[in-house]
Amino acid sequence: MNELPPRESMEFDVVIVGAGPAGLSAAIRLKQINPDLSVVIVEKGVEVGAHILSGAVVDPIGIDTLLPDWRNEQNHPFTTEVKEDHIFVLDETKAKQLSNRIMPKILSNHGKYIVSLGNVCRWLATKAEALGVEIYPGFAATEVLYNEDGAVTGIATGDMGVEKDGGQGPNYMRGMELLGKYVLIGEGARGSLAKTLINKFDLDKGRSPQKYGIGLKELWEIDPSKHHAGLVQHTLGWPLDDETGGGSFLYHMKNNQIAVGFVVHLNYKNPYLSPFEEFQRFKTHPAIRPIFEGGKRIAYGARALTEGGWQSVPKLTFPGGALIGCSAGFMNVPRIKGSHNAVLSGVYAANAIASAIKSGRSHDEINEIENGWRDSAIGKDLYPVRNVKPLLSKYGTKRGVQLGGFDMWCQALFHFSFFGTMSHGLPDYLSLEPAEKHKPIDYPKPDGIVSFDRLSSVFLSNTNHEENEPCHLKVTSLDVQEKSELNIYAGPSTRYCPAGVYEWIEKDGRETYVINAQNCIHCKTCDIKDPNQNITWTCPQGGEGPVYPNM
Repeated sequence: MNELPPRESMEFDVVIVGAGPAGLSAAIRLKQINPDLSVVIVEKGVEVGAHILSGAVVDPIGIDTLLPDWRNEQNHPFTTEVKEDHIFVLDETKAKQLSNRIMPKILSNHGKYIVSLGNVCRWLATKAEALGVEIYPGFAATEVLYNEDGAVTGIATGDMGVEKDGGQGPNYMRGMELLGKYVLIGEGARGSLAKTLINKFDLDKGRSPQKYGIGLKELWEIDPSKHHAGLVQHTLGWPLDDETGGGSFLYHMKNNQIAVGFVVHLNYKNPYLSPFEEFQRFKTHPAIRPIFEGGKRIAYGARALTEGGWQSVPKLTFPGGALIGCSAGFMNVPRIKGSHNAVLSGVYAANAIASAIKSGRSHDEINEIENGWRDSAIGKDLYPVRNVKPLLSKYGTKRGVQLGGFDMWCQALFHFSFFGTMSHGLPDYLSLEPAEKHKPIDYPKPDGIVSFDRLSSVFLSNTNHEENEPCHLKVTSLDVQEKSELNIYAGPSTRYCPAGVYEWIEKDGRETYVINAQNCIHCKTCDIKDPNQNITWTCPQGGEGPVYPNM
């Protein structure tokens, strides 16, 4: 192998990884406080918003804090205000609507906005660049850089043009070092660098294990007669059984478009369960199918989301930087919202970092960020709902929803919980049970009208990877994969992956593990759910992966 040339480097005051709501908000706030600060954002998607996927119904509290005058602008993306808000419980044939009167006020969506979060990020990027923030899309941050004292000093982007055998191809280009006084990590759920930093600095010590879900989403253009701009619908129940947490969302946007999604909590037990197939089956329900008949599916994607909440947020700070947004895990599970807290976390981190730099500090630990978030609006949002996810996990959907609702009401009315603060128990990968304890699930074949197969869905994600590059999905031991993943758990990676990346095929009389890395849509589910933690998701070359237009 050729000796690697040295990396070129650039120095900034603050380096931010990830052009999501948290990273962009942090950059904007830094420049609002001190226009002379040099701030850079590195983003692995080919453009800002390319890897952003969320429902999304947004609580404007974050944007109100960052950009108080946004409502006076003509081109902002918050154009569809919620007008109706319904929750249904499904069985196999019927849908029972729950009264909004029994819902705690915190769950109300009135005053919120249905948006494409990708378009929100594109809008925020224009704000950041107008203030002088440098944004480098198409470059994946693959390595954390440290000084001799062990403090974080920056990040390195991945080398480009590396061939499958590890050699340097004709278009080889060495990665860059981006150095800063402080580094903010805003990669989203289960980010690679965040995972590294949490392990290195033991940031999750004393916390409950982080919990995750997988969210699958499609964007449809439907019959105008069936469209009601501003309508928000959520469902619980069928097609999931009572032991499997999750549910759906249907958000009526403008231009006769509807965002439909399905979330499956990744602490499910049955290795035969397929979140993708459950999503497709959901759309065939008698109360749901008519919405999509005569319509056209125009986009598809999937992404892991953090669900641990208050108990699972790791220590945010380390020497030289901090975790922000979903890298820290600020999603509110019962509200199905996290972008408002992501924005706020970026703002709070920026306030503390700007103050530290003004005082002449650098590469130290900004404890103000860690010490302040639980008393902030983020903490006030997460604390009252902290037991909902543990109650669902412990008691199942029906009883868990009842107990969770009771707990939220008690805290809203009396600021008291009979449950205290519950622990999440095991990490999600340990919840999977051997296949012998379960029966295979006979999923219906897709009809091509409202339900579809994986490959036609992946096509709509616009995902792309170079064929002759090293596989970014690292399997530590193929022997473990065969003996355990296949022989004990019946190959769950072929089902939990929403993009058909993993296959077990017979070759020369033996089962062989095939990884179709070019299909990967960067959801990170394999990194979370593999029962042996034998699969590690790493960044491919920058600019690769899905290209979501407005998800």
